[in-house]
Formats: sequence, structure tokens, C-alpha cells
Amino acid sequence: MHIGLIGLGKMGYNMRERLRSRGVEVTGYDRNPDVSDVATVDDLIAALPTPRVVWVMVPAGSITDQVISELGEKLAEGDLVIDGGNTKFSSDQEHSEALAPKGIHFVDCGVSGGVWGLENGYGLMVGGAEADVERLMPVFDALRPDGAREESFVHVGETGAGHYAKMVHNGIEYGLMQAYAEGYELLEAKDIIKDVPGTFRAWQKGTVVRSWLLDLLVKALEEDPKLSNVGAYIEDSGEGRWTVEQAIANEVAAPAITAALFARFSSRQEDAPSLKMVAALRNQFGGHAVRPPRNSA
Repeated sequence: MHIGLIGLGKMGYNMRERLRSRGVEVTGYDRNPDVSDVATVDDLIAALPTPRVVWVMVPAGSITDQVISELGEKLAEGDLVIDGGNTKFSSDQEHSEALAPKGIHFVDCGVSGGVWGLENGYGLMVGGAEADVERLMPVFDALRPDGAREESFVHVGETGAGHYAKMVHNGIEYGLMQAYAEGYELLEAKDIIKDVPGTFRAWQKGTVVRSWLLDLLVKALEEDPKLSNVGAYIEDSGEGRWTVEQAIANEVAAPAITAALFARFSSRQEDAPSLKMVAALRNQFGGHAVRPPRNSA
């Protein structure tokens, strides 16, 4: 199988490499010529066999809108566009409806795995028509981890369902990171605790709180035991906000996720140790940039 991939940043670059290593031919385009296989989107389209498959992996919002609009003008009937970014689920229907008059198919795919996906594989949550998803299974199987498909891949439902599931996934992620981070601050605050990194390390096997996030927390502390190089300023990608909006719209109580989102807002005014840990965790799994401590200037 041969696909196009637009967007070769932290995620897209590694996805291209994993697909190639699993036998999927990829022609990638990026505005950065140092990583791009072709010079223009037109060149990418010309390089693909028909019917074409183009995976879009660019920042959510106006950039994604622009790329999908451009593809709508240049692709042909039977071609298929996958949006693998963190697009808001409600935009997927708009994109699908804009492409449909030309007979261009659309699939949304929530992707989890961060900068570790090249090695470990990616968790995939997909929305779209059954026939389109089936057509793309060689791509999805190459990207996901080895093992049972149902443990890392799901066809969630119709258009938008994949990104909705990814939104909820990220909302849960907010809550989990905040809980670990608050535990970190509690341990740091108590004088009888002499080995905070060792405490978290001892939780990695056998305990009910073991997880990959815990493993990354331990890694962050091994690299910087006091988080002295990490500021407590935490960005939010938007998905936490959308999760809280949907909780309100559907009258679902989501106090942990909501509180974790509000904690990120408060991080922009203070330098609490727990918020430094959330910043460190985001850097560990997603390569998100961290700011230096406010008093380090």
C-alpha cells in the first residue's frame, strides 16, 4: 500500500518511519524541506497511485481546515482523506460534507502514543464508513502495537466518533496526570519521606496505580530529581476544554477532569511542584516544550 502523509512534525515524522518499517510505502510532505519527500502538495498527489489515500497530520484548527480544503480542490472521486490530528469532533462532519460532493471519502482517526509511537506503536480510534475503514486496515495495523488488534485499535462509529473518543482519552489523561502530580507534591512536602523518586519507582510493579504514565514520571525524576529545570506553566491543547464542554452538554459529572483542566489554568499564575510534574509528564510522553522556572531568569 502507498499513502501520502502531510505533516512531518513530532508525530508525523515518526509515523512515516513506522509505516515504512512495516511495509507501507509513504510519500511525505512538510513545509520543512529538510524532512519532506516532495516539494509541494501537488507533487505528493502526483506521486500516489489512484485511488489515493492522504493522511493529514498537522495542528488542529485553521491549519487542518486549510489543508483539507486544498485537498478537496486537488483530489478526485474515490480518493480518501484521513485526519489524524487532534481536530474537534464537530469539525469532522464539516470536513466530510465539504469533500463529499467530489466523491472524496473522509475518515477521522484519534492517535495516541506521542513521541514513543515509533518504537511502541500507536493507539488508534477511528470514525467513518465501514468500507473506508476496512480499506485502511493495512495502514492501521502497521501503526498500532503488535498483538491483538482490539487492544490498540477501535472503529468507534461514524464520522467524528474517532476524534470524540480521543477527546475523552485526553480528558482522562488530564485527570491521571493531575493525580500523580498531586501525589508527588504530597510526598515532597513531608519531611519523613527521604526518597521520593524511589517511592514512585516502587509502584511500577504490583501496585494498582502502575501505568505507563507512572513509568514516565519515574523517568522524569531520574533525569531531574527536583524538577529544577521545569517551570510550572502548562499549556492545554484544547481537548480537555472540549471534554468538559461535552460533560456539561450531556449532563455528565466530570469533577476530576474539570479540576485538572482548571489546575492547568492556575499553573499560569503559580509555580506549585505538582504543576511542575504535569509539565514534566507532558514533555515525557508528547515532547511538549517546558518553560524554565519563573525565578531562573
